[in-house]
Amino acid sequence: MKTAPITPATIEFDAEGVPCAPAFGDRYHARAGALAQAAHVFLGGNGLPQRWAGRRRFVILETGFGVGFNFLATWAAWRREASGCERLHFVSIDKHPPRREDLARVHAAALGAPGGTSVATEATEIAGLAAQLRAAWPPLTGDLHRLAFDAGRVELLLALGDAATWLRRLQLQADAIYLDGFAPERNAEMWSATVFAALPALCAPGATAATWSVARAVRDGLVQHGFEVEQAPGFAGKREMTVARFAPRHRRAPAARRQSALPDARDAIVVGAGLAGAAAAQALAGQGLAVTVLEAGPAAAGGASGNAAGLVRGLVARDDGAHARWHRAAALEAQRQLAPWLAIAAVPGRLEGVLHLADDVAEMRRRIEAAAWPADYVQALDADAAAALSGVAATGPAWWFPGGGWVDPAALVRHALADSGAALRTDCRVEHLQRRGARWLACDVRGQPWAEADLVVLANAADAARLAPGDWRIGRSRGQVTRLTAELFASAHLPHLPHLPHLPLARHGYVIPLPDGSLLCGATQSIDDDEAGLRAQDHAHNLAVLRRLTGTAPSLPDAGALPGRVGWRCHTDDRLPLVGALPADESSIAAGASRASRLAQPRHVPREAGLFALAALGSRGITSAALGARLLAAWVCAAPLPVDTDLLDAVDAARYRARAAR
Repeated sequence: MKTAPITPATIEFDAEGVPCAPAFGDRYHARAGALAQAAHVFLGGNGLPQRWAGRRRFVILETGFGVGFNFLATWAAWRREASGCERLHFVSIDKHPPRREDLARVHAAALGAPGGTSVATEATEIAGLAAQLRAAWPPLTGDLHRLAFDAGRVELLLALGDAATWLRRLQLQADAIYLDGFAPERNAEMWSATVFAALPALCAPGATAATWSVARAVRDGLVQHGFEVEQAPGFAGKREMTVARFAPRHRRAPAARRQSALPDARDAIVVGAGLAGAAAAQALAGQGLAVTVLEAGPAAAGGASGNAAGLVRGLVARDDGAHARWHRAAALEAQRQLAPWLAIAAVPGRLEGVLHLADDVAEMRRRIEAAAWPADYVQALDADAAAALSGVAATGPAWWFPGGGWVDPAALVRHALADSGAALRTDCRVEHLQRRGARWLACDVRGQPWAEADLVVLANAADAARLAPGDWRIGRSRGQVTRLTAELFASAHLPHLPHLPHLPLARHGYVIPLPDGSLLCGATQSIDDDEAGLRAQDHAHNLAVLRRLTGTAPSLPDAGALPGRVGWRCHTDDRLPLVGALPADESSIAAGASRASRLAQPRHVPREAGLFALAALGSRGITSAALGARLLAAWVCAAPLPVDTDLLDAVDAARYRARAAR
């Protein structure tokens, strides 16, 4: 499914300084103030902050983000409550989101610009939160963007696009709903029957809703879909507002996929300490679980995760299918995670952009215009502009991903494990898994448990299929990289390296300039190839990649003597990762035509309780690991999922079982 282009909001101010949307002829909030309106209508109308007291997590769904004051007021209220919920999830939709600079103008006008006159204590506090929001503001692509604050305990999921469409694609159980948007007579689609019809599937038991509107269509829409509606005193001279409680006569049983969540889980075993395992450990620990990581080898990052560098970048595809949308969302999540670690030099790397070579700059620009890709996600550069960035004259036209870059994957693994607080145990090969009541045991060759926990995550690449037999569709491909160093050339009395590009170049291979003056070139791909030694022909292949991307490469008499590294990637046949709860053993699934029909959809495939996977990250493991792990952890904990239903189906670990049932 193609992503709809995003048209950012146009924001003006009326004579009283209230932000307005000229396209809708309406204000973003009441004249009496955005924060006061948020407190009275949305927090007060949903019984907050009292209702989230003592909860492990609390989920709020908002139908119109606007300029963010409802989120900021809610976040501030959460911070003031010592007995509040452990984790606050705020999911908000906006078809026309503001640009960062427009947020800054609106926030400055409402809260006081930095260095200006003193403002009220609440406004001062919220001004600080608003600055954090703007700093985290994402490129405006039509995706689900996850922004984390307060050490990850506050999560904002921004769904950019049409509300009616997104409400059918979200996976969450909301405890409270903020029905906000421009007035029904000015923006009817925000209050359509389709919007109200989508709400029941997104409501947790006892969910509430509130809105400033008392329009008959709004009240009727809520009543028709299982809400008990009341009128409450309105805000700032408005006599009434609408509050509601979800109380349906019947509730549909959740699909098997949602039933596989373990919201009360307290601990987890992660098998494998590579990129997938480290990311899973960090994401699960971030949700409050105690994590033990079992690694068969003598150290973490011993497999393909041990290369000297790897790329982080998005993807542009003509059809914008699942592969492109996953890697776009994954790249943005990876960049958000990596940026603070690189800033403190916790992990070697740079997010200074990646150039992906292409052919026809006019066609590239047509595609960007049609999709309305923002410049902070991707740009189409002609040969001169690409050469100016890369420092390599022969570059040619290129896609420029300004937020992309490179990182040292082994260092990333080590830092993620340390940051998670997980217990890492090396030289612990898991021979089999065993259930004992509601607990899982990961056992050694003698049947003795290395560890036990409420759940197990298989993050051990192709070896995962050994521990949980099934239709994995996993393959292994051998990859060899070549590292060209100045010392190597000097010692061989050969010409120095060709002029180093200023940043990574990619297309059917890559060249990464490293801080020590060396170049990493690669990588080969050889399916079902187990040879561990370096091969001269593979070095020759990588030198050809260097020549193709930069226009020059050294001529070496003995390519076989070059330094490099061999590793194995794990991939699926559709080149997307495997994420989530594993399907139950086929023998335990009842037969029948109607049953088989339901099994053709991944959400209906029964799951093995407490057994999950994060595997087959393929050649884009650094890019995919963070989003895959966030999805996994949210799935386990019954938190809002950070991908839409289409992407969830595309990466679901049970998708091959579903396809086999069709």
